Amino acid sequence: MDLEEAGSLARSLQQLFQDAHTVIDESRPTPELVARVTGHLSCALKDLVCVTQTFQNWEHASLQRGVDAYLAERGGPAWYGVSGQGREHNDTIDILTAANRGFERFEPGAVDYATTAVGPEETVEVVTFGLVETVAPDGSPIVVALRGPAETFGREGCRVEVIAAARPAATRAREEIERLMRRHDVMRGQILTFGVSEHRGNSLVTFLPRPALGPDEVILTEGVLETIERHVAGIGRHAEALLARGQHLKRGLLLHGPPGTGKTHTVRYLMGRMPGVTVVVMAGTALRFIAEAAALARRLQPAIVVVEDVDLVAHERRYSEEGSPLLFTLFDAMDGIGADADVTFVLTTNRADLLEDALANRPGRVDLAVEVPRPDAVCRAALLRLYGAREVPEEDLARLVTRTDGMTASFFKELLRRAVLESLREDPAPDMPSEAHLTAALEEMLRAREALTRSLLGAPGNVTRMTNGTDGLLSE
Repeated sequence: MDLEEAGSLARSLQQLFQDAHTVIDESRPTPELVARVTGHLSCALKDLVCVTQTFQNWEHASLQRGVDAYLAERGGPAWYGVSGQGREHNDTIDILTAANRGFERFEPGAVDYATTAVGPEETVEVVTFGLVETVAPDGSPIVVALRGPAETFGREGCRVEVIAAARPAATRAREEIERLMRRHDVMRGQILTFGVSEHRGNSLVTFLPRPALGPDEVILTEGVLETIERHVAGIGRHAEALLARGQHLKRGLLLHGPPGTGKTHTVRYLMGRMPGVTVVVMAGTALRFIAEAAALARRLQPAIVVVEDVDLVAHERRYSEEGSPLLFTLFDAMDGIGADADVTFVLTTNRADLLEDALANRPGRVDLAVEVPRPDAVCRAALLRLYGAREVPEEDLARLVTRTDGMTASFFKELLRRAVLESLREDPAPDMPSEAHLTAALEEMLRAREALTRSLLGAPGNVTRMTNGTDGLLSE
């Protein structure tokens, strides 16, 4: 057999195998899963199109709400799932193709669900793998698949897949689902913080309870709280009028002062003061998600982005001539939010000196800097009353105020707790500690061995007891 004859034989054998494969495929019954999808769409499997959009893991509940709202408007039978090995890491179209060719055994099965948070104490079930038959906005049939993350297989994010006979119908359905998802976003009006899961370092969002603090619970120098509230809440109240007059809404607030003076406490008051506002709290490792936080705040405005201890980010500037990449990311996020956005960036710092140059070199990010100083005598008396010294006579309270010059709100909070413990050792019945209990607790906290404790509570420098027999403190 010469070369030409061998080639002809090979081609004939190849055609024979192809014809045999076609006969086998045509004689094999269509798998139930494939038949269900193609039957609803009235389209051959090879002609189907799929439009997919992926969202962050923390948006799964909102995506579920969007799909549910879409189905509520257009109807559809019950969800069904897919059974079969390897379904988690395959797209739905790939699953249908593999099932149709007999490569894998995929069949209709139970829907996969997961539980996710939609508030500080509320959870819902979301579909992690399920399909539902419905129609597109133009009335043509579609199949919507909702898929959750498959982190074990390296697939992060939740996604919606819209399968149809024509791409325009699938695209319009996908767009409508996203529109409804944004309308019913579970994060709107919530207090959120970013974190990292234990698996593969994936990011996640945690819901925090909204604090309930009255103005009498925030002890600051006269006029300070009013200034802060006017800048944050006041602008929001007049948002439409300001925009109509060509004024911007985005604002930046810097709260600076020594540790323990009440900066975080003031922020908590603002959170409670604005119940309909979305708050995103960024601290520690969460700061690497500042770009996502800014985008979230713009979408869910009115919103507040709280960046705590921003001096820790600025501190990195000393180790690089170019400065801290994370600090510049923060500035870029503040710039990119848009002047018309009703979003407030609230930065807190114990070291304003580390931030001043960076902020001055890029003006406009912060338009109000407010010092939260150590409490004066009036504030120290108010703090003692607030934390539990309500029954101490004014004369005795005045002595305590004198002896605690320079101390912070954190110091007074711990002082009152120790005084209560002191009173409980004597008698568990009294509700409030006496002046004697407060004095005993103060003596304990002023001992030399408590120097580090005082420092951690915000005491200035090395604070020791006076040795001349008079009451008071000496800051070295």
